[in-house]
Amino acid sequence: MGRYTGPTERLSRSVGIDLNLKGKRAEAGKTSFKKGRTRPGQHGQNRQKLSEYGIRLKEKQKLKFMYGLYERQLRKYYVKASNSKGVTGEVLVQLLERRLDNVVYRMKFATTRAQARQLVSHGHILVDGKKVDIPSYQVKPGQVISVKEKSRDFVKRELEGFYGSPIPNWISVNEDALTGQVLSLPVRDEIDTFNSIKENFVVEFYSK
Repeated sequence: MGRYTGPTERLSRSVGIDLNLKGKRAEAGKTSFKKGRTRPGQHGQNRQKLSEYGIRLKEKQKLKFMYGLYERQLRKYYVKASNSKGVTGEVLVQLLERRLDNVVYRMKFATTRAQARQLVSHGHILVDGKKVDIPSYQVKPGQVISVKEKSRDFVKRELEGFYGSPIPNWISVNEDALTGQVLSLPVRDEIDTFNSIKENFVVEFYSK
């Protein structure tokens, strides 16, 4: 199954949390989720009683939609996390946080992860001074991420009026120069994803 290409607001409404998919529109309170609309569909206002499987599926869908992944991509990340040292759920989210498109988003060089993925794919992003156009590229501590010089004016125009979430402590950013560095591996307390997703349910979903 491919990546979802329909109205992004439906995704936030379907899982019941703001997935940060709309950038400036969300900050302005103009999204249907911000306006308090319920789940999409004819029976969206009905209370939804989920099975144990449904609860775990919903958490997995939150994670997939939030980071903009294909199903097979998320499953591969789970397999990699389960074969790594540490708590599988935490390692899984750490791997997602270290994706280049997510790091670009966390550095506030883009208003959404989808926009960040597009910047990377179109060759606007440099890693240690070299172009990297693979959104899934795993950024390592010490690496410097920057916007290509010819693209900086364009990116700054796109960012006008955007505030976004605070830049996490594992990242250092020069917002004027549109450059930043990954200082360390992200730890649980530095990743806001854990505030809205129960990663242990995602692990349970895939481990069965």
